Amino acid sequence: MLASELIAQIENYAPKSLAWEGDRIGIQLGDPNQEIHRVMTTLDVRPEVVDEAIARDADFIFAHHPMMFHAAKDLDLSNPQNAMYAKLLAHNIVVYAAHTNLDAAYPGLNDWLAEDLEIVEDVEPLLPNPDGQTGIGRIGNLAEPTTVAEYAEFVRETFNVAHVRVIANDLQRQIQRIAVLGGDGDSDYEAAQAKGADAFVTADVYYHTGHDILAHDMVVIDPNHHMEANAKPKMAQLVKTWQKTYQWDLDDVYVSEVNTDPYTYI
Repeated sequence: MLASELIAQIENYAPKSLAWEGDRIGIQLGDPNQEIHRVMTTLDVRPEVVDEAIARDADFIFAHHPMMFHAAKDLDLSNPQNAMYAKLLAHNIVVYAAHTNLDAAYPGLNDWLAEDLEIVEDVEPLLPNPDGQTGIGRIGNLAEPTTVAEYAEFVRETFNVAHVRVIANDLQRQIQRIAVLGGDGDSDYEAAQAKGADAFVTADVYYHTGHDILAHDMVVIDPNHHMEANAKPKMAQLVKTWQKTYQWDLDDVYVSEVNTDPYTYI
């Protein structure tokens, strides 16, 4: 099959129109008209992920985060980022990224996170689009109330991280209505609180924003941006479903096993 066939289906599922302005979504590198046989899903496109793709003969990388957050200023291959681009081109690997459009899609990344976090009742977009169904973040209720401390431990285990950062005035407070926003969402804690959230799960909370959160007596649990890696198997399952539905000639669809979390906790 052609890469363009998979790209068209991704964009049908997570339309580009849902993406934030300026988000570097879409094809990142390669020829959309080339034949593809093996698809790998990943959160980030990093040199070690590319090496994995080469070792496993992947010719299409379906990523969540864009590969080019910063444009290349030259093609000096002593730069690891440029060397990565060269490897991808040399091995004819197409790279495609669905970022904030996949965040906002229904069901999309934030629905998957809500499911993982057991937010199962009355789930709706935190920051809805006009259609009321798509949008950034999700908010809903747990089946049963729990404490901040207990839920923070559950979040830590769910996202398989060494630690989570908890911003709360009372770790024993009962919580049940939970908001989640994958990635950097600290500026949206007030929106979560205004919608009645008892706690907000998001990442990259800024130090001074943490003080504001405490002053507003809100609860925020930060498992770090790598929380979105939980989407990798869901992205692969999408491709497998489409493969079956449209009878695509793909040899394999698999999830990257590389941990791209840049943080080490000591």
